[in-house]
Amino acid sequence: MTTVESINQAATAATKVVPVAAETAITLRCRNVWKLFGHGADAFLAGHPDAPDEALVAAGLVRAVRDVSIEVHQAEIFVIMGLSGSGKSTLVRCMSRLVEPSHGEIIFQGENLLRKTERELIDIRRHKMGMVFQHFALLPHLTVLDNVAFPLTVQGVARVLRERRAREIIELVGLKGRELHFPRQLSGGQQQRVGIARSLAVEPEIWFLDEPFSALDPLIRREMQDEFTRLQAMLHKTIVFITHDFDEAIRLADRIAIMKDGVVIQIGTPEELVINPATTYVAEFTRDVQRAKVVSARTLMEPAQGDGNFAGKVAAHARVASFAADIVAADRPFAVVDDSGAVLGAIAPRKVVDLLAGRSR
Repeated sequence: MTTVESINQAATAATKVVPVAAETAITLRCRNVWKLFGHGADAFLAGHPDAPDEALVAAGLVRAVRDVSIEVHQAEIFVIMGLSGSGKSTLVRCMSRLVEPSHGEIIFQGENLLRKTERELIDIRRHKMGMVFQHFALLPHLTVLDNVAFPLTVQGVARVLRERRAREIIELVGLKGRELHFPRQLSGGQQQRVGIARSLAVEPEIWFLDEPFSALDPLIRREMQDEFTRLQAMLHKTIVFITHDFDEAIRLADRIAIMKDGVVIQIGTPEELVINPATTYVAEFTRDVQRAKVVSARTLMEPAQGDGNFAGKVAAHARVASFAADIVAADRPFAVVDDSGAVLGAIAPRKVVDLLAGRSR
């Protein structure tokens, strides 16, 4: 059985991406990470660990990341979002030490990356990290097959083995039959698939994606989001994904960190950010989100009443948008059930209508 066949069988068995549980192992942990740009930044921070912004400006330094502590769980999609200049791309580059942090710790699989030598870092990036950026950076003189196999070539993998692996990944991302095409012969979406395939060729243990779809037009962008969701359902990678688009974030994320001026303002599930924003900034950031796409049945449910004569049932984790039309048409409550089918509560049609009408804010 080929790798693709085994992955596809696993995907068929999985009906949804399961939310990350609290006890899931931590793949990556950032502790009190700072990044300052400017002459003498590291020395200044060592002597002034709690320096206010005014002191940084007076010293001629630019703060990109300030005192960030986050944890990325195994097999989750952790989205970092914020407006341009918020520090999200710098933070992700600090995670792999493509940008050197000014202070803090980056713990990857239990080891501090800041203590690694350059040679050790290169080995980790080649074998354990995958990276996809906004600009595809494909090698124009190489075919799709050779572009995807390129990281394995750098690793010194034998040609037969690397081409076999590359063909499996090309099929996985839906480009079978285009192995001998050059990048100029592909659409933007197809080129991005090549970039994704290349990053997956090394079977990374953590996958960094920095606004990978932002250069695509809206239709292709949505197709790539769907493709990304399909791949994650099959591969269960630990993913750090950057975007400034909240609609994209809620489609993809298990959890989201919102950044502003180099600081992480709030971390939570899409539903938590929309229902319980920690600041007015987060509230403004999420104000125009269609709540039916984010709010779950569990959040809207009330205690079940009567004899349990429900018009239907919905999973507790189901988003309201997935069953709103059915419950409104039935004009009777739906039961909310857990994974075993046990009734947890009920949702009345009026609750759904209120949410859709914006009266539940």
